Order: sequence, then C-alpha cells, then structure tokens
Amino acid sequence: MVRIGVLGIAHMHGYSYIRKLKKRNDAEIVGLFDHDASRSTNACEELSIKPFEDPASLVDACDGIIVASENSMHRKYVELAAVNGKQVLCEKPIATNLEDAQAIVRTCRQNGVKLQMAFPVRYSASVRKAKKIIDDGLLGKVMCLTCTNHGKMPGGWFVDPVLGGGGAVMDHTVHVVDVVRWLLNCEFTEVFAVFDTLIHDIPVEDCGLEMFRLSTGQFMTLDCSWSRPRSHPYWGDVTLRIVGTLGTLFIDVFNSKIEVYSNQTGTRWENFGDDLDSLMIEEFLEVTCQGREPFTSGIDGLKSLTAVLAAYESHRIGGIVTIDPDS
Repeated sequence: MVRIGVLGIAHMHGYSYIRKLKKRNDAEIVGLFDHDASRSTNACEELSIKPFEDPASLVDACDGIIVASENSMHRKYVELAAVNGKQVLCEKPIATNLEDAQAIVRTCRQNGVKLQMAFPVRYSASVRKAKKIIDDGLLGKVMCLTCTNHGKMPGGWFVDPVLGGGGAVMDHTVHVVDVVRWLLNCEFTEVFAVFDTLIHDIPVEDCGLEMFRLSTGQFMTLDCSWSRPRSHPYWGDVTLRIVGTLGTLFIDVFNSKIEVYSNQTGTRWENFGDDLDSLMIEEFLEVTCQGREPFTSGIDGLKSLTAVLAAYESHRIGGIVTIDPDS
C-alpha cells in the first residue's frame, strides 16, 4: 500500500487527484496540510481525509507527496518532501520564477527524489496517437502549429500576481509547450507575445497570444486566454493543428464528450474520453513504488516555465525574446 500525502489544496486539481486515489485499492491517503486552516478543514470534510497541522509530520508518514498549493509555494513544499526522500507530484507550473524552478529540480536531484509534473495532456490517447503519426513520418515535414488552451477565468488566488505568478499566460501556456516539446522532440527558442486584461476586472492578464519559434524550425502560435464564460458547460480546450508537407493533423484533447441540453437543468457535459488525471495518478504511484523516471519530469516543468517567462519578457519589451535552452 502506497502512502500519499497532499501539501496544499489551493488548486482545484488537488480535489480530483484525491478522489482518484480514493478509488484505488493500492494507495492510502494519509492526510492533507494547507497553510489556510479554513481551506484545509473544508477540503478534509468534503473529501473525508485527515487534516494535519504540521506539514513535516505529514511528510514523515508518507511515501509520496502531491503538491497542489498556490504556484508561489511549490518550492517550499517540494523541497520539504525532497529533503525527506519522498517522491513528488507537483501541480503545474513548477514555480513562478526561474530561481525557484531550478532550486526545485536541483533539490530533488540531490536527494535522489523523482519529481513528476502534473502535465496530464500527454496521457491522452489522441496525443499519443499523434506522436506515433508524426514519428512515422505520415505528416511529412512538420511546417507549423496553431494551438489553443482556452478556459474559464478561475478567480481566487489564480488572479493574484504574487501567488499565481501571472494570469492566463502563466496558467495555460505550460500545458501546450510541454506537449509540443514531446510531440516534436524540440525546444522553444524564440517568442513574441502580446496579452492584456480584456474581459474580466482582475489584476492579471486574461487574454494572450504567443508566437514561438521551435528548435526544429517551425513557428507555433498559441491562444492561451481565459475566454470561456461561466455559463460554458465545460472548462475549455487544448487543441493543436499541426501542418505538414504530407498532411494536417488536428487534435482536440478534451472533445470526447456529449453536450446535454435540458430546460430543467440547463447544459452539462458528459465525458466519455480518457480520464487523464487517473492515468497520471497511476503513473505517480508506479514512480513512487519503483523509483523510475516519470513520464513528465521536473526538467519538463522547468523547460515549460522558461518559455512562459520569456513570453512575459517579450510583452514587457514589445519584441522577440530568445529562450535559453540551458536554463
């Protein structure tokens, strides 16, 4: 039985991860710590798990730790787990600045800890199929990519510039950067980005458009906006249109769904596709038990954050920014 603890429950994905773990017979949820006592109490009551008042005590009782705190607190919690030799699954983005991200990766490496990043999109069957199509040369030479990651504005600490580290650009860029790096076996080398606060009255950007150049020669655009209204029946999308010399491939990762319209209950979304969180949690349990390298590593988290920070710098200076591949 693998013993798992959760440090921070600020991110809504933490609720999903705990629910997936509770359905398994090979894992035990030891408990939860959150620095916000009210948030901890509410989550523990809703999820029927044990609250801890001391994060170190929770870490001591576990084999693996899931970090689902505010983005700015990832380093504190990952390092606490790492110095105690516990394997870690960290919510994305890995951190809000390069110094913290590099420290997270370094501390895990120095303590022999496997750091897995919460990049569930890679676990999609359609994304894995796309990888095989590209690797088999069926698209010919890939020429360009047009991508989106839209969603609803999450509110709360997500729109706090310090706790979240930014807005829609920080929240939604990392997923697509990670999956494209994997699909094309490439790095991101340049970016030109523009963004603004156009829809909501919040102190961070809610709309963004980024153009990247890849180490394999292609250009890629990404709309990473929080542009879905609250009434939208599901969260958003991750789409990639990949154009090659022999064909075009379109991936709509979360489109395995049925939209149900009712006069009584409104519109809802019934999903019949991959349960990406379950697949990712299964991977984490295997990493924790076997000590093998995770599918989505801390280096992947670092590379994705580097691209995001370059996008913010591009917007600041109003020009193209070179992305350091060795960051």
